[in-house]
Amino acid sequence: MRVYYEDTDTGGIVYYANYLKYAERARSELLRDLGFENSAILAQKGVAIAVRRVTADYMKPARLDDLLTVATRVRAVHGATVEMDQVVRCDGADLVRMGVTLACINTVGRPVRLPPEVRGALIEFAGDAVGTGTDG
Repeated sequence: MRVYYEDTDTGGIVYYANYLKYAERARSELLRDLGFENSAILAQKGVAIAVRRVTADYMKPARLDDLLTVATRVRAVHGATVEMDQVVRCDGADLVRMGVTLACINTVGRPVRLPPEVRGALIEFAGDAVGTGTDG
């Protein structure tokens, strides 16, 4: 994904919170690649997959016009939660490393088990890493 002016501060450096946006997009694309869309999960199953916890280590800044990739790895899948590692990179260099815990919740915000088909796909994928590149 390309860094645009709207992503940066006045110095042309990506504003720190925007890395969370990039990570969210990568997670959504991972689900889509596995055959699921967030909107369909909500509409058909009545559940959403929400961020419960994020840790982030910022090593280097991204700048205006940089082309970024986000590598996403499923570390662990539990009954109602998923743990992921995500790395934002530019030209092969790690810029930000994140640990993300996702929680499956119902429409009133209560934790519920992941839908079996989503859980199964994530378990099958666990340990692999995928990157989102230039088309998002």
